Amino acid sequence: MITLGIETSCDETAIAILKDGRIILSDLMSSQIDLHKKYGGVVPELACRRHIETIGPLLAEGLQSAGVSLNQIDRIAVTVGPGLVGALLVGVSFAKALAYALGIPLVPVHHLEGHIEAAFIEHREIRFPLVALVVSGGHTNLYYMSGHGQYRPLGRTIDDAAGEALDKGARMLGFGYPGGPVIDRLAKKGDPNRMPFTRPYQSKTHCDFSFSGLKTALKRCLEKFESLENPSDLADIAAGYQNAIVESLIEKTFLAIKKEKVKYLIVCGGVAANSLLRKRIEEEAASREISAFIPSVQFCTDNGAMIAMAGSSASSWDKNALLDLNPDPNLDLPKFHTI
Repeated sequence: MITLGIETSCDETAIAILKDGRIILSDLMSSQIDLHKKYGGVVPELACRRHIETIGPLLAEGLQSAGVSLNQIDRIAVTVGPGLVGALLVGVSFAKALAYALGIPLVPVHHLEGHIEAAFIEHREIRFPLVALVVSGGHTNLYYMSGHGQYRPLGRTIDDAAGEALDKGARMLGFGYPGGPVIDRLAKKGDPNRMPFTRPYQSKTHCDFSFSGLKTALKRCLEKFESLENPSDLADIAAGYQNAIVESLIEKTFLAIKKEKVKYLIVCGGVAANSLLRKRIEEEAASREISAFIPSVQFCTDNGAMIAMAGSSASSWDKNALLDLNPDPNLDLPKFHTI
């Protein structure tokens, strides 16, 4: 079974070809960072246009790299939401046209499920039930999973996502988009205890997150400085800010694990590439005898392999779509599996 995965939910065009649900024949991604950097964030209209320009040539390159032809593709998996509606529309329209022309099944994939399934690409030893933390620029969600395609929400951000807080924090410090990797690199040189930030929305009863207050705290902190020309000041502020975000994620994730009494954890999404978060997850999991699984960095950010993987999983076998399929920019994950 050869599955073509197509991902265009935001600012990265991604194509992957997967064999038998586990062997990656090709996995290509075209980034738009150069396009959006000068605006300090993703411009939806520009993202949509770049997807249109890129997706055809990227598919041709992916097929050549995989050593397969279009006629050898057995099914097409495509992200249908959530995301930017224009960007999603490019991928969905492209996938529908291909599926119709080739006469093969079209499988809709939820973007967050793609991130979760990315963990299974490298870690076949994952067992259910488990808790999954999906943390990215647009989402910070906790789910209880009793199996593939079986989700129960445990917590979510009530305002900003962790990735957005990192990006906006980097902008306030004078750096461009994307800010998460910049904060990560800068914080490694700093002392998180010199300028600490209070962990937001602490609780021993609920697993929801909130990060908007941290941005305000960072703004107040920066107002105390006449200038930020001293590299050590920048590094210390970045370290304290990042530490507050990461420790909030750690606190709520392991609270969820304790409440649900599970022994397995998946951490995925773009922010799962953060070096401090990866380190703290490993430390906390080891101290509590929890088996934690985080995809390699290449599979944390948006990629086609995760969409192909989700489209190949057993939970997707009954979700073949008709050609009236349309993207949903606000698609809810548990609802997606009850439709």
